[in-house]
Amino acid sequence: MDVARKAEDDIRRRLVELGPWFHNIEVQGVPTAPDHFLGDYPSFKWQGFKEVVPEDLAGRSVLDVGCNAGFYSFEMKKRNAGRVLGIDADPHYLRQARFVAEQTGLDVEFRQMSVYDVGKLGEKFDLVLFMGVLYHLRHPLLALDLLYEHVVADQMLFQCLQRGDERLPELQENYDFSEWSLFDRADYPKLFFVEERYASDPTNWFIPNRAAMEAMLRSSGFSIEAHPEREVYLCRRAQRHYAAEVPPRIC
Repeated sequence: MDVARKAEDDIRRRLVELGPWFHNIEVQGVPTAPDHFLGDYPSFKWQGFKEVVPEDLAGRSVLDVGCNAGFYSFEMKKRNAGRVLGIDADPHYLRQARFVAEQTGLDVEFRQMSVYDVGKLGEKFDLVLFMGVLYHLRHPLLALDLLYEHVVADQMLFQCLQRGDERLPELQENYDFSEWSLFDRADYPKLFFVEERYASDPTNWFIPNRAAMEAMLRSSGFSIEAHPEREVYLCRRAQRHYAAEVPPRIC
């Protein structure tokens, strides 16, 4: 067996040991999840909105919240970002991410940390990635408030699973207490609560429709600058809703 073949076999063995993988990432030419049920995920998703991220992120700091195996963290580093930090609550994914970093030589730091703990970081980042995490959280608005308060200095790239009506309704600022029919409208902002499982995943808790997702972002203090594809938003830190309280210091 030649050296190259042995090296590839060693990579394949390690990928199996570190599996299962949710991010399909090429490691020395070997894919981590070639049979992913979504296809080449998240690469095919990234292709649809990567143009909203500058090609050159030189000097900019990036925080990837819920980084999984680090696909987006590595893409930011490939775009010449300065400091890139990926955090995830699951040590299984962090082992994968660190292995990919080791094999690719990309200088990305990974820490085990929940989104609810971001105040412990004690710093703000030029770009925060919050991709595919919100609907897995028991406290989604708290998470957005904590990100706004503690780590988003400028922009946030955001993605969340959405279901239900995709129209954006025209709503008044206020309605009388006697108004009931409003809530029967299919396009009214809604969060669907999953008590047990959706897609066989017990951590899929709240799934918004589009109107609810955009309203939640605005309420938490984020202005939507771009909506390059379904479920994906580029946001900028703006003004929190006048009635929204500063989140508790749970760190």
